[in-house]
Amino acid sequence: MTRRREATPNSSRRASREFAFRVLFESAQGQSTTQDTLQRAEGAMRGGDDAYASLSPEALDFARSLVNGYNDHRDEVDGLLRRTIQGWSFNQMAQTDLNVLRLATSELLYGNQSAPPVIESAVRIARKFGGDESGRFVNGVLASLVRALPAQDSRPSPGDERPTDEETAE
Repeated sequence: MTRRREATPNSSRRASREFAFRVLFESAQGQSTTQDTLQRAEGAMRGGDDAYASLSPEALDFARSLVNGYNDHRDEVDGLLRRTIQGWSFNQMAQTDLNVLRLATSELLYGNQSAPPVIESAVRIARKFGGDESGRFVNGVLASLVRALPAQDSRPSPGDERPTDEETAE
């Protein structure tokens, strides 16, 4: 049995990611919680007053999982981004780029999608909603982050009692 592709572009993962990005961005700009912004955006979407009105229930669930995934791991995601982004503080960065990076990083760390489609989607969203250099910036940050992840995953967490490879070789 073959898998059927979503019929409309707005029911795709890309549209879900754009919707989740919009929720994070509007929440930060409006200084309201992401949950309040998510509920407001879903209401507008259900009322047909939204560009994402044709999101399928599955696509909307995916968008919610992205928003909630970032909320659940906000400190870890932001910490990793602060360590990865060189020469820029969050206050200096375009908020569009920052929110695209937050969603993509959260999905890379805690989602089940491989890195290339997540990065490609993040770059497209950055180009669509950001400045002239946003796509290149987001691509560079996420590429650096992905290169660093295997090294981070192999190190024990603080308080982890398992020996490292170097300790077991001695």
